[in-house]
Amino acid sequence: MISTSLSHRRFSWFHLSLLAYIALASSLFARPTFLPVESTPYDRQMLRVQPILNTVGTDCADGVSLPVVNQWMSKLRQIPYRYSKQWQTPVEVSITRRADCKGKAMLLYEIMREKGVTDVRFIIGKRRASDWFTHAWLEWETADGTYLLDPTFNRRAVRMQRESREAYVPLFAYEGVLRYRVLNPTGPTEIPLRAVAAGKPSWPLFNLNNLE
Repeated sequence: MISTSLSHRRFSWFHLSLLAYIALASSLFARPTFLPVESTPYDRQMLRVQPILNTVGTDCADGVSLPVVNQWMSKLRQIPYRYSKQWQTPVEVSITRRADCKGKAMLLYEIMREKGVTDVRFIIGKRRASDWFTHAWLEWETADGTYLLDPTFNRRAVRMQRESREAYVPLFAYEGVLRYRVLNPTGPTEIPLRAVAAGKPSWPLFNLNNLE
């Protein structure tokens, strides 16, 4: 009787430990869910760049490789940072040679769409879950996996397999005419609505003439 009770207890602890492990693994590896929506809180802010989001290129995307995207990112990374309350168009960024995160990400989005890339999303989220301001970057789906494109902070594309789930937490996504609210298993929510900006104010000037 005692032996049976102990065996049952060990069996129960084993199952509890297994369930805990499964729950932890699910939390760690669960990916954000992109839920299609009719509108987002940022739509009014983004009216000026809506035509850019809808860009449809005629080029073949086969010519867009990771090294090419890294070249674009490196050039955009060198653009001096300047926060703009109003969303800048790619043309305005090219003329002023200044941009914040949303301006740089939108310019890279336009370049990629014009080159025929369709599996790229414009993201508004938190670079760090604890940040006050939201941030803007791109996510690019490829046959080799998903890449994070953040020309505000990075010179190269980074795989989405992050060490910390507290970094680059998406809140809303835009892909052509489609809009998504992103549900994060362990991430923050955007309450209340904040300005989209992040970065450093003292980066050097850079010539955009060769950004093609």
